[in-house]
Amino acid sequence: MPATKVKDIAVKTGEYQRDGQTKGRYENIGSIFKSDDGGTFLLMKRTFNPAGVPNPDNRDTVLISVFDLREADGQQRQAPAQRQSSGANVADDDIPF
Repeated sequence: MPATKVKDIAVKTGEYQRDGQTKGRYENIGSIFKSDDGGTFLLMKRTFNPAGVPNPDNRDTVLISVFDLREADGQQRQAPAQRQSSGANVADDDIPF
């Protein structure tokens, strides 16, 4: 079934300093897709373990962020590209964060 990747999903794993500003460090954990029949689905890394996400406030929830797709040079994409999905190799895409 063909599907279009529409968003990336990630969790914040830490922070770092750049040019005097604190920036977030994120790990991509999957993607959100839109199928041809209008349905939306989430494809998540099988190895993602929410227990490994930093939890300084000792909460029982994990914040998962949704990001617009970006090109390799960091620019936002104008429109998502069509992808053929067999389910197995879509999650292997390397998303530059």
